[in-house]
Amino acid sequence: MLDHVGLPVADMDRSRAFYTKVLAVLGYELVTDVPEEMGGGTAHAGFGVPGKPQFWISSGEPLVGRLHLAFSAKDQDAVDRFYYAAIAAGASDNGPPGLRPHYHPNYYGAFVFDPDGHNIEAVCHEPQG
Repeated sequence: MLDHVGLPVADMDRSRAFYTKVLAVLGYELVTDVPEEMGGGTAHAGFGVPGKPQFWISSGEPLVGRLHLAFSAKDQDAVDRFYYAAIAAGASDNGPPGLRPHYHPNYYGAFVFDPDGHNIEAVCHEPQG
């Protein structure tokens, strides 16, 4: 349904470093980095797989309130690595890795608050094995 999504962040350098570390464990990388002078006064960083940035952050006024984003993980181990990488990169815990059977029997996720306080999740829907 969605091609890409973006959100403004309070500190571009801090958020770029955070997402570069955290998304790498899920197999995503910084694909596009547009400096302010080339982005009409706004810096942009696009993350995803090579040639396809799907998650964007931009300099500017951060959103009021919390946004929830869930990134796909290939397996439960990737969810675990995401969580620990995020905590090591300065995120706050919002739910450690584990099954969330109230969503469905194989829902395995982990939740953190990013540097701007957004609820960021990694989730795997495949059964363990």
